Amino acid sequence: MNKVVIGQGLLFGGNANNGTNAGFVYSNVNNAPSNTNTNIGSHLCKNNGLIRPWLLPKNIKNTIMALVVDKDEKEIVLAKKFMKRVNNIYDKIISIDNLKKADKIARKGKIKSREIKIHDQKKGCNYIALFNTLNNESFKNSKYETFKIYEPKEREIFKLPYYPDRILHHSIMNILEGIFYKTYTKNTYGCIKGRGVHMGLNQIKKDLKNNPKETKYCLKFDIKKYYPSVNQEILKNKLRKKIKDKKVLKLLDEIIDSAPKGIPIGNYLSQHFGNIYLNDFDHWLKEKQKIKFYYRYVDDVVILSHSKKELHELLKNIKKYLSAELDLKLKENYQIFPVKSRGIDFLGYVIYHSHVLLRKSIKKSFAKASKKNNKQSLASYYGWAKHCNSKNLLKKLNYDSI
Repeated sequence: MNKVVIGQGLLFGGNANNGTNAGFVYSNVNNAPSNTNTNIGSHLCKNNGLIRPWLLPKNIKNTIMALVVDKDEKEIVLAKKFMKRVNNIYDKIISIDNLKKADKIARKGKIKSREIKIHDQKKGCNYIALFNTLNNESFKNSKYETFKIYEPKEREIFKLPYYPDRILHHSIMNILEGIFYKTYTKNTYGCIKGRGVHMGLNQIKKDLKNNPKETKYCLKFDIKKYYPSVNQEILKNKLRKKIKDKKVLKLLDEIIDSAPKGIPIGNYLSQHFGNIYLNDFDHWLKEKQKIKFYYRYVDDVVILSHSKKELHELLKNIKKYLSAELDLKLKENYQIFPVKSRGIDFLGYVIYHSHVLLRKSIKKSFAKASKKNNKQSLASYYGWAKHCNSKNLLKKLNYDSI
């Protein structure tokens, strides 16, 4: 059974005439689970020990845990909802219908791929073979193909075969994505369905416009070699906080352990693992550090404040948290600066209180595509440009005549 251990604090509940050991909400903490007394009042009471969630009335259980006061009794916080773990989802992941759905999603934009053409020659047999392998729990991750890319920076990319691995990754996320989506903070944008660059941009623009005094200064940082630095055991523990199904956990462990370290750049699942790994960090910043203006895209982070001093103090706490809780370090190029004079270089744009410009590197790429008259690339860059103040840039590139 789940037990939540607390220090001395205030609990809300119990009959007012039951004394200082009165129970949690309408149930007595100090009584055995078999006790059926019905308390109808409530009050604040001291308690040292364990909260027993199985004593809660059905309408309260899994809703509000307690009103807790921290050790120095200066800050009252509402305890989080019970994190109910999901079970019995393995059969949904490995079902033939879900594998077909995953295949359909995974091939988007890649239908001319040689791997997909080979897979399509015996698609039905492949579905059955993959299902059987998963059903008897004998799936083994395929061998990675690795190569390096150098834009925008040098990175080692890991590639898995389309069948069975990439189809499997999509089948896993078809089921898990909705489960984890509910746990993410609203200001997290990278690799989350329904969110993205422009949603993040619009939120920052709105906050800068509506809160100019509270957003005078910016703390901007990213995490040093984020994907390769993810601690695999910490990631597994985080998955176990939300997933109870042992078969699913065994499968996820197999995929995680297949990488020599961290989570491989290029894996579809790695994008989602990256968000899950930093999810507690997001909540810590929003709920414990009380940060109002916070934005994260994968491992790139922007925090806004009225006080430069406050951001310097926060930066110290962030370094401690990342090191102690996640075994991560910040890149040394973190910055704290006034937004007015520098603008916030984030999400491909440079964002000010009054206007937004395209990042210089994207402007250069736009200009190159314009010279080559590459219509497909131009359409993509125009998609970026239309979300910012780009009238002069489009005029300079003679975009109207393209």
